Amino acid sequence: MTALSSTAFSTCDFCDAYKGDDSGTFRVLPPVFQSYGGVAAFAGAVATVKCFEDNTLVKAAVDSPGLGRVLVVDGGGSLRRALVGGNLAAAAVRNGWAGLVVDGCVRDVAELNAAAVGIRALGLMPLPTEKRNEGQRDVAVQIQGVWVRPGDWLYADADGIVVSNRSLLV
Repeated sequence: MTALSSTAFSTCDFCDAYKGDDSGTFRVLPPVFQSYGGVAAFAGAVATVKCFEDNTLVKAAVDSPGLGRVLVVDGGGSLRRALVGGNLAAAAVRNGWAGLVVDGCVRDVAELNAAAVGIRALGLMPLPTEKRNEGQRDVAVQIQGVWVRPGDWLYADADGIVVSNRSLLV
C-alpha cells in the first residue's frame, strides 16, 4: 500500500464513473470537511479509530507505521474537543500516513498546514481531549452517515472525499 500523488486521481472523475452505482461499494462523504495539512490531495487504504473526545487511540495509530494509509477517525462529530493537533500531525508524517479524516475537530492550524500530510476535519477547536484510554480501533465507522471500513480506499482532493471497497486505480 502506498500513498497516491495528488495528480493520480480526481474525485469528480470517480463520481462520473460511479454515479449510477447503488451497490454501496462507492460512497461520497458529505461536503462538511475543511482542508488542513500541507497535502491538498491524498489517498490510500483505510485504517479506523472510533473515539469520543479522547484521542488516545488516534495517537497510538499515528505513532504506528502508516504504510501510506489514511486514518479515518470517527469522533462522533464532536465540536467540543480537538482530536488531532500539531504533534499528532507530525507523528503521522514521520510514520508514513497519507492522510487523516477526522469527524470532529483539530487544532494547531499553523502546524497542521506545515505538515506534509493531508488532513480533513469538521473545524478548529483549541481545547485538547481528555485521555481516558477509551475507543476502538480497526472497526467499521459511520462518518456523517456514511459507512467506512478498515481496508476500504479513500480518495480526497479539493472537490471532496470518496470511499470505495477497492482501489479505483489500476
